[in-house]
Order: sequence, then C-alpha cells, then structure tokens
Amino acid sequence: MAGYNEIKGLRVKYLSADPSNAEDGQVWYNSTSGNLRVQGIGLESFTSSSPLNTARYFMAGAGSQTAALSFGGDASPPYTNASEEYNGSGWTNTSSMNTARTSLAGAGTSTAGLGFGGYFSPPASNKNETEEYNGSSWSEQNNLGTARYRLAGAGTQTAGLAFGGNAGATSPTVSADTEEYNGTSWSEQNNLSQGRRQLGGLGTQTAALAFGGRKQPGNVDVTDTEEYNGLSWTSGGALPQISRGYGGTSGTQTAGLSIGGVIAPGIYNGALKYDGSTWSISPATLATGTNEGSGLMSGSTQSAGMVAGGYGPSSVLGNTEEFNITTSTFTAAAWSSGGALGTARYQMGGAGDLPAGLAYGGYGTGIGANTNKTEEYNGTSWAEQNDMSNPRGQCSGQHIGTQTAALAAGGTLPGSPNYGSACEEYNGTSWTAGGSLTEDSGRSYVAGFGSQTAGVAAGGYAQTGATSNSEEYDGSSWTAGNNRNNPASASSGTGTQTAGLAVGIYPNSSNVEEYDGTDWTNVTAYPSGRFGVFGGMGTQTDSMHAGGSSGTTRTTAVFGYDGTSFSTKPSLANALSSGASGGTSSSAFIAGGRGSPPGPTAGVTTTEEFTAETSAVAPASNLTTS
Repeated sequence: MAGYNEIKGLRVKYLSADPSNAEDGQVWYNSTSGNLRVQGIGLESFTSSSPLNTARYFMAGAGSQTAALSFGGDASPPYTNASEEYNGSGWTNTSSMNTARTSLAGAGTSTAGLGFGGYFSPPASNKNETEEYNGSSWSEQNNLGTARYRLAGAGTQTAGLAFGGNAGATSPTVSADTEEYNGTSWSEQNNLSQGRRQLGGLGTQTAALAFGGRKQPGNVDVTDTEEYNGLSWTSGGALPQISRGYGGTSGTQTAGLSIGGVIAPGIYNGALKYDGSTWSISPATLATGTNEGSGLMSGSTQSAGMVAGGYGPSSVLGNTEEFNITTSTFTAAAWSSGGALGTARYQMGGAGDLPAGLAYGGYGTGIGANTNKTEEYNGTSWAEQNDMSNPRGQCSGQHIGTQTAALAAGGTLPGSPNYGSACEEYNGTSWTAGGSLTEDSGRSYVAGFGSQTAGVAAGGYAQTGATSNSEEYDGSSWTAGNNRNNPASASSGTGTQTAGLAVGIYPNSSNVEEYDGTDWTNVTAYPSGRFGVFGGMGTQTDSMHAGGSSGTTRTTAVFGYDGTSFSTKPSLANALSSGASGGTSSSAFIAGGRGSPPGPTAGVTTTEEFTAETSAVAPASNLTTS
C-alpha cells in the first residue's frame, strides 16, 4: 500500500504547533499535544450565487467557477443569442452570439470560448455553425461536419471536441459522430460506440468523457459512460442512475463532475463524481433541481464546479449554484429580513451604514401625504427620532452622510407641486436648517451623494420638469457645478463629492453617469431601465444598486458596479423601489419604499439586509486508530 509520502509527495512534518495555512488533507505530528493531525476531510456542498441576467435552459457553458461563460439557449420563448460572463460573484451581459440557438455545446474559457451546433425554429433546423469568443465578441468560424443539437462538447477553443447529439431536426435520429476542432476547422474521428442525445460531456480533446443520454430506437435512457483518448472511445463505469445527462459538467476524465440533469421520473437535484472508473453520488444537493443548464469546460475542476440556469421542477431558471469540495464552510451572499420601519413610506431619503442606518421624510399613504418622520436603525430595529422641520416627499435617491451627520436636499413640500430648495442637517439627534439649493427654485427627486460637509445634489424634478443642474455643498452653502449630461429625475446616488455615481432616470432609463468632482461622464448602461433604484451602497467603483421601477412595475433585481460594468447580485426578497438605503457592496440595508402591486398607497415598512458570501475553515482533527 502506498504511504502518505507517495500519495501526497510530502513527508509528515514534526511541528510544535498546528500550521496556520495547512492544505486540505495535509498531515503533521503536533509534538506539544502528542497527536497526529490532519487538515480536514473535504466537505461537499452547494452555495447559491447571483442569477443570470436572462433565465434560460439548453444553453452552453465554458470557463471555470470564477471566470465562466454562458451562451445561447431557450428563454421560453424565444431562442436566444444571449451571452453572459461570470466573475465568481455575478453575471454581466456581453456581446451576443451571431446566431440565436438552443441545445448547443460549448468548450474553452471565458476569454477563449467555443460554441457549436444547436437548433433553431421556425423553420425547424439543426445548426452546424461554430463561433469563437475572444473575451469581448463572437466571430463565425468553419462549420461542424454534421449539423446537430443536444450534443456534448469538451476541450478548448483550439482543441475542441464534439460528440453525439440529435441529427434530425424533426425526428429523434441520434448521432454517434465525433469531430475534433483545431482552432480552424473540424475533422471526423472515430464514433461513439452508440449514438445518443442529451448526453453529458467533459474533459479535453485527448481525454474526454461521454455519459448518459438517450438512444434509439425507443428513445431509451442509458447509463453508459465512454472514455475518449484522442483516437477512439472505450467503455467506462456506468452511471448509478438512469439518463443523467444535460446537467452542469466540469472536471477531467479521471476527476469528473455532473450536476443536476434528468433522472426518471423527474429532475435531479444532486451531483455525481467520476474517479476514472466509477461514479459515486455526492451527499450535496442543489437548492433547486435543474436540468439543461450550462456547465463548465476548460479550467474547471471536480472540486469547484457550478451550474447556471436550466429547467427546474416547474419553470425556466436563472439560478446559479456553485459546488465545492473543501474544508471551508460557505455561507451564500443573500438578503435577509431586518426590523420593520415604524412608519410605512416611500420616496424617502436614507443614509448611514450597517448597523447604523437612517431613514427620513417620504410619502406615507400616498402622493401628497408628506411626512417628516425620522428613524434610526441599530442593525436590529428602527427607533423614531426628532422630526424634520419640513415634511417632504420625493427625497428618494439621496444618500448624503451618515446616521449622525446627514443632509436632506430639496424634496416635495406640502401643497404639491411645491418643489423645495430648503435643506436640513441631522446631527444624530435633531435637524437644523442648512443652506438652500440655488438652482431651479427648488427641486425634488435629486440624486444625492457624498457627506454632510461635501455633498452633491444632481438633477431632479423642478417646476419646469426634469433638470440636469448639479450643485455641491461645503457644509454651509451650495455652489452650482457643471450640469449632468441628461435631464435626470429619480436617479439614485452613490459615492463621494469627487467620485460619484448616478443611476437611472424616470420613467425607465438605463442612463448611468459618473462624477469626478468637476464633470459628468456617461458610462455603461444599467442592465435594466429603472428609476427609484436603491443606491448609496458602496463607492463609485464598488457599489450595489437594488430594486427600482419601470413604469408601475417593481423589481427584485440587484446589480453590482465595479467602475466598468454591472453584474448580477443576489435578488431582493421583495420587489421594491424608492426607499432608504445605505452601506457597502458587502454589507447593506434597504428600508421602506414602494412595493407591489403598484398603487398610490404602496408604502411599506420592509427592511432587508445584505451580507456578502463568507467562508470558515474547519479546524484540524486528530488521527486515531479507532
């Protein structure tokens, strides 16, 4: 039997204390305690992550758990050419494929991806198109020799492999064809031992795995596994369950992983591992069973896989779940319920960070029902404080200052339309008058950001309509600055006076602008045209933006901004817009707002708190003979 030295390539160390950075499976002798110690046994678990921008199934994937690519598929309806990149925490829309299709296969990485085959209807037709992705755009390449869909793939962009699939657009004809791609063209190779469709595939061009699927005649589910050595296919270990194909796949021929898929009579919510000869069932289970989702190819491993989208028990999914084998215990990033506001309201202002938040003003029971209520949050519950001097609504979009040093700029005062120029400062106890806005004779719904002594009030709604005027506050008075590029009402603000961000415009604009302390610059569009988005969570280059409205429709969608692009974040529990918010991109709160269904009395008391993903390393344990 091989010893520890042969297995790990390391000797057992003799140490006086446990190492601070032990690797999974590492063994050492602790001379102080007199124990032989080991760093854990890999724990297998799924962790939910941020959803796709476009929920779909029968798409293809490439990349790794921290740099993935998902493309094509069926959005039910229609078939789509959508393409998205994953950075380990969220999805970003990228340039679309040239040909919309479903049931295609993929290979490669997130910056060197390969998509091939597929299906489109109407008219019903198999696809032999091949496309390459270079990290920014897709380009057409030489076609597959055999047009087919529901096929499997493996390998890289310059050494790809296509096998199996359905070769008949309107009939269940299955294919055993195998083709290799050299970065330019496809060439026929030795076939699978049996034709099948909806099979799983993983590995490289010279060491691939094909498993599960359905064969003809009779559309029979199979458990067969075949291994490819770059020349021909040979039998491998059988699957422990029927028809385990078209789930997420990752890893290698000797350390493979299959997630989800189909198992009679329904959708599978587990994972299977292959060790080069035998399949075993993982103890980990998906939060939502899925099949026909996208998995990974080059760069992925058995111990760090994922599945995105697919078809669940009753609907098309946008879910993302990561699979890990590690001694660390992961807690997924998520929104959770916090303490309820004392007064239901919306179109209000907010400030602060967890666990010290602030909510002020807003409309109580409807437009015109202005309130001067102020509440402080301690991370558990809200407590009413001294009222503002002026009841005011449409403070939404403001996040200026902290719980003990906040600034309220403008708003709609009683006697609507009465767009106010009056500003107030909060010191943690009471409100006092500050310098008044100088532009537009008052305005509401401004995008506010910065601090009480270095704030910005940008855009908003004035007597004459939406405005682009922007002003800076120095702790006592406002000074006109350069205008925004667009008249902008109901934007949300984030950041500082010299590095700010304004997102969205009423009624449903995707406009985003950055402020550098002097000028405004249009930047990448918000993924979903919204106004009344919860802002104030983070900085100009690391922020989070939640909910919002498009017309009278609210959303649960949340996006993060890294200074260049937006990516998905875990969704809110409730569809909301136009409330108080604050914090950072990893620890934030939203409170109140306008809920769904829409209506003039839609103010809510809801509070939700966001916590980023965390992990904890399991402690080492003693090795014993028992």
